[in-house]
Amino acid sequence: MTTMQMVGAALFGIAILHTFSTKFFEWLAHHRPAHAGLWHILGEVEVVFGFWAMVMMFAMIAILGTQEAATYLDTRNFTEPLFVFAIVVVAGSRAVLHLGRQCVGVIARFVPLQGGMAFYFVALSFLPLLGSFITEPAAMTLAAMMLRDRVFGAGVSTKLKYATLGVLFVNVSIGGTLTSFAAPPVLMVAAKWNWDSWYMFSHFGWKAAVAVCVNAMVTTVVFKRELAHLPKAVTSNESPMPAWVTLVHVVFLAGVVILAHHPAAFLGLFLFFIGFAQAYPKFQDERLLLREGLLVAFFLAGLVVLGGQQQWWLEPLLLGMDASTVYAGATALTAVTDNAALTYLGSLVEGLSDEFKYALVAGAVTGGGLTVIANAPNPAGFAILRGNFEDESIHPLGLLIAATPPTITAIIAFRML
Repeated sequence: MTTMQMVGAALFGIAILHTFSTKFFEWLAHHRPAHAGLWHILGEVEVVFGFWAMVMMFAMIAILGTQEAATYLDTRNFTEPLFVFAIVVVAGSRAVLHLGRQCVGVIARFVPLQGGMAFYFVALSFLPLLGSFITEPAAMTLAAMMLRDRVFGAGVSTKLKYATLGVLFVNVSIGGTLTSFAAPPVLMVAAKWNWDSWYMFSHFGWKAAVAVCVNAMVTTVVFKRELAHLPKAVTSNESPMPAWVTLVHVVFLAGVVILAHHPAAFLGLFLFFIGFAQAYPKFQDERLLLREGLLVAFFLAGLVVLGGQQQWWLEPLLLGMDASTVYAGATALTAVTDNAALTYLGSLVEGLSDEFKYALVAGAVTGGGLTVIANAPNPAGFAILRGNFEDESIHPLGLLIAATPPTITAIIAFRML
């Protein structure tokens, strides 16, 4: 254990504590206006890991020198933050959102539930499972924006908001396991372990689908009194979206998804999308989700930088478990570190049993909804929905408590089915 590793682990721990303290900083911003700007910055969950990553880089410069610090940054892989930034902006565009609303509306008509219960159930079940095909960040963006407009903005109780958030995060995390290319923790191991989409569906996907539907239905029934008062369908005041515009947006979305492993390519395509949006502003909302996307990318990039100094303790801790205990260990560890990092560490080890591999990945996706840092798409949903909470801040403890029941459902599905 080197000095830099100790500093990196300490700063990582401070960053985790900071994520649980953002509500306090937002309170300071409202009650200590003299430095409200500083408190607001420190109260942004998306800023936390980027801020402490910056502190770690200054510490690395002081300990190891400028050249070593620059080399460390150059060897980090920032493809995931860049991809999430691009997909959040494209998936959050008006045309894609309009298409998503239409699909959810059509499916909701066949669900025999009162009022907004049908929409709510479909949004928390169909959209997370759709993430297996359009990627989890895109599914999170669509679901969060629809729930924000139809549920969170309708004056529902705080209890319903947190319950919805917990189910959404858990369902998106496990809902991406129907294929081998949509969930970040699966992507880290799929090629190395020769897991194709059929393998994922037969071993993980159908179990995840059961858990997703159970979570959505149970939450819908528990809060049926509030949801039944919401309209089953809403009349949109938006001008009709031409079919060709929707098609162009879908092509951009599909292109970014297909090129997800090639940042130069998908960023180039993303810039063409920005140009198209500027050329036809009447088919867009007032603004694209550029701010939200950048904040999410900053959060994930900070996690990449800080996470690179955690392998020295994470890997032996994880691999010191046997196949029967690694599931619980991975579920718990995911709450304090990105689940893709856990599976990546597992992919580096040769000779793991099939049982160990299954338990590691299943545990990683099971715990992906417990905290905002547990799964890459979570910060996107966090950024979109937090404006509907008190002080525009989501309490991490509230999320943890709300995500626990759907996580237990996922545990039952992956361990007993």
